[in-house]
Amino acid sequence: MIACLSVSEVTHRYGETVALDEVSFDVGTGERFGLLGPNGGGKTTLFRLISTLMQPSSGSVSVFGEDVSKNPEATRRRLGVVFQHTALDDQLTVEENLKTHAALVGLSGAEASRSVARVLDTFGLSERAKDRVKTLSGGLARRTDLARGFLHHPELLLLDEPTTGLDPIARRELWDALDRIRRTNETTQIVATHMMDEAERCDRIGILDHGKLVVIGNPENLKAKLGTETLWLETTNPQALTEQLKKTLAVDSRIVGGSVLVEASQPEMLLPKIYEQLSGQIEAASIRKPTLDDVFVAATGRAFQESEVRGQGSA
Repeated sequence: MIACLSVSEVTHRYGETVALDEVSFDVGTGERFGLLGPNGGGKTTLFRLISTLMQPSSGSVSVFGEDVSKNPEATRRRLGVVFQHTALDDQLTVEENLKTHAALVGLSGAEASRSVARVLDTFGLSERAKDRVKTLSGGLARRTDLARGFLHHPELLLLDEPTTGLDPIARRELWDALDRIRRTNETTQIVATHMMDEAERCDRIGILDHGKLVVIGNPENLKAKLGTETLWLETTNPQALTEQLKKTLAVDSRIVGGSVLVEASQPEMLLPKIYEQLSGQIEAASIRKPTLDDVFVAATGRAFQESEVRGQGSA
C-alpha cells in the first residue's frame, strides 16, 4: 500500500504543554483512517500540522512523500480540509461560497463552474445552490462545508469532528456523502472523532490519548484481541474486590470508572467461581462482546468518558 500520509516521531508543544508526544503512523492511499480520542487528546493539533497551518516542534509529516514543512504549497493543492467549525460566509449563498473558495484554490472560469456543479450534485445541494447559508439546517451547512473542502478534487481529505452538532439524520446523510466519495473517487479520508460508531466506519483507527498514539489497527481486530467477551463487575468497593480476585482466584482485574473489568479468556466459566467465592462483594455482573470503549480502556487504563471529562480544549 502506497503511503498517502506519513507521520514520523512528531512531537508538538504549546509552551510547557505537550500536545503530541512522538506520534508515528502511516495512512495508505484510498484508506479511511480514524483518529479516535477524547477532546484534548491531540487530534486537532495533528490536523493543523498535516494541513501546514503549523510546523511540529520535532519530527516530520509527509503527504505523498513531500515534507509538508518544506513544500506547504504543494501539499495544500492535494489536501481538502473540513475543520470542526464551518468555513462558510453565512451571508452568501451556497453557490457563492463555493465559487469564492474555487478562486482561493486557483480554479477559474469554466473549470470553476464545472467543479462547483460537480460538488453540488455529489452532495445533494443542487436545489439549495441559491439559498443563503444562514437559512440552511446544520446538516445542510455541514454538507456545504464538505463540498467546499472537496471542490478541487483533493487526493487527501481531512475531516475534524465532521458531524459535531448534527442530529442523527444529518449525521447519516453526511456519512452517505463520504461513502459516495470513496466509491467514486478513491479519495483518502482521515477522520478525527470522539464517536465510537464513526470510528467503526474506518478501515483502521489510531487512538490518541494525552498526545500519545496508544494503539492502532482495524477496529474489529482490535476488539478481537480482547477476546470474544468481557466481564464487568459492579461493587461498592472496587479496590477491595480487585485485591480479593487476585488473592482468592489469582485473577487479574482493573478498576474502570467505578466498575471492575476482569481480564479472563473465558468469562462465562469464571463468573460462577467468582460468585461462589465473593458474592458478598458483588452487586451486579455482566458479560458482553468487546467494544471500542473496551479497547480504549485496555490501552489507557481509563474509561473513555473519564478522559472526556479530563480533556481540556481542542488540542
